[in-house]
Amino acid sequence: MVRRLVWHVGKVVDVRDETPAARTLVLEVPLWPGHLPGQHVDVRLTAEDGYSTQRSYSIANASDGSRVELTVQRVEDGEVSPYLTEVVEVGDELELRGPVGGWFVWRPESTAPVLLVAGGSGIVPLMSMIRARRTAVPFRLLYSLRGPDDRFYVDELRRPTPGLDITYLYTRSVPDGFPRPPGRLGVADLNTAGWPADFTPDCFLCGPTGFVETAADILQALGHDPRRIKTERFGPSGG
Repeated sequence: MVRRLVWHVGKVVDVRDETPAARTLVLEVPLWPGHLPGQHVDVRLTAEDGYSTQRSYSIANASDGSRVELTVQRVEDGEVSPYLTEVVEVGDELELRGPVGGWFVWRPESTAPVLLVAGGSGIVPLMSMIRARRTAVPFRLLYSLRGPDDRFYVDELRRPTPGLDITYLYTRSVPDGFPRPPGRLGVADLNTAGWPADFTPDCFLCGPTGFVETAADILQALGHDPRRIKTERFGPSGG
């Protein structure tokens, strides 16, 4: 049976700045049905004159009662993201529809190793998977960013977590003493930071279209089963 998606009204109960251009909104959403790691919601804004616009945002938290967390990257000249990252305050209400999506999801009962490959704000749905991990299933995260100031969830990912290995890759600038020079994702990065193909891991890739296509092609060239490679892409959308 297909569940009908309905609009919910959520109240903002907390806001956290992740970077100068990204913010996490924590919402309490009465009658929220719960969600799977990797799903997203539609957010709708309606102006006083009746004009309405909406955008899709990945859910960042593991399913936790009526709580929904969204981490939004500001898009310059966008319609929605500047409002969410610069104007919204605790106590404001937002319209949400979801959860949406049933393919790019990780199910916590799975026992296969997991490889997460994130490009920029593509870390958001993958963070939901990391936060939902409750068993000994081993995770590896390869997180590609322009520079160290662009990292989301800095304090949380800095804490050692048994069974979670994290590799950072920077394309524009690197921290002092970082062993790899700046550069785009390559075969050596996924060969070193990922799982061997014969481990048959579940692979989740999220980020800009070009980044995701490159990562998927490399994984297949390394022998990974295309059926176990799930991708989520984003590009210019008006924000």
